[in-house]
Amino acid sequence: MLNRIWLIFFGAALLSIGISLSQGEWHVLSDAVDSIFASAKLAAEISLGLIGVLSLWMGLMRVGEKAGVVAAVSFLFEPLLRRLMPEVPKGHPAFGSVTMNLTANVLGLDNAATPLGLKAMQDLQSLNPNKEVATNAQILFLVLNTSSVTLVPVTVFLYRAQQGAAAPADIFLPILLATTASTLVGVLVVACFQRLSLFNSVIMGYAAVILGGISALVFYLGTLTASAIGTLSTSLGNGILLMLIFSFVLVAGIRRVAVYDEFIAGAKEGFEQAVKLIPYLLAMLLAIALLRSSGALDYLLNLIAAVVKLIGGDTRFIDALPTALMKPFSGSGARAMMLETMQHYGVDSFAGRLAAIVQGSTETTFYVLAVYFGAVGIRNGRHALVCGLTADIAGICAAIWVCYQFYG
Repeated sequence: MLNRIWLIFFGAALLSIGISLSQGEWHVLSDAVDSIFASAKLAAEISLGLIGVLSLWMGLMRVGEKAGVVAAVSFLFEPLLRRLMPEVPKGHPAFGSVTMNLTANVLGLDNAATPLGLKAMQDLQSLNPNKEVATNAQILFLVLNTSSVTLVPVTVFLYRAQQGAAAPADIFLPILLATTASTLVGVLVVACFQRLSLFNSVIMGYAAVILGGISALVFYLGTLTASAIGTLSTSLGNGILLMLIFSFVLVAGIRRVAVYDEFIAGAKEGFEQAVKLIPYLLAMLLAIALLRSSGALDYLLNLIAAVVKLIGGDTRFIDALPTALMKPFSGSGARAMMLETMQHYGVDSFAGRLAAIVQGSTETTFYVLAVYFGAVGIRNGRHALVCGLTADIAGICAAIWVCYQFYG
């Protein structure tokens, strides 16, 4: 799948460059060459930037596992994960690391989510009989990451505040609805591919509790001001993070674990994984950079606009589509598109709000796939990309629909 996707990206970029040259836009050649070398530099910067934080969390996770804290946390969600990942044996450490990663994603702790996700993928890889082919559990885990619900997307609120939004957090509920739709569709698509039965008492019970908790949180946050929501989210996330770190170390000390030695051993693994990521990141970033610099995404956007106009549809959402089209490929690129849309149309315009909702409701599927699979050397992702992109499309469509319902 990745081989075919890579060739498609290069083919689309070459075709787009040819069209641009036929129109006399010779600058596309220098743009493409610049993007090639920029992607190489970016791959190294991202990987090297992960060394510190990845070593930190791999070290802490090793201490937490030796202390038994990770196993205690996993106990809460293991019944659910065992039914979604039936090939993972009961009590396996993967349940703990998966739970920790998903918790970090829900709380919006980006600096912790990626290292914890890499640890979870490593644990799942230990059960993989064919080390170059993704297992069902790894695919489900990746899709949950590309579509995971972030309860309070504080960064999006901050960008809206910087652009002068009247109420920066007024898109909280639309984002939550859109990202929930993305996650549900992602899980359903994976279940269809893997023939998982979702309609049993355990899964339905967890779903009822989770959805009930989200509803209660939405009701409570609706009574707070935008600044109070941001303060609560930041305090809650940081508080839980510190609680986990101190519990790892202190409980390990009580149980007479050699905390320093275990931390160093785990940190060394994190360092090795960060360096291994460079080739996989470079391959994906190179293809994406060429796709952007060649103008292929712009041609796709113009094609969508022409089709919508032809069928007589409302075209206001087209102005926010650059963010939606960029999000599966590049988080920084999508952020730049969102800010450009806010500045051009207004932060509280329909397009400005929709761009922010899309930014907060989907993830960078190609980046996540390259990083997580690259970390464990998986070359054949099977149906992971299809499921991840399906969840992205569902999230984008839900964002558009919700935006029309709230602001249309």
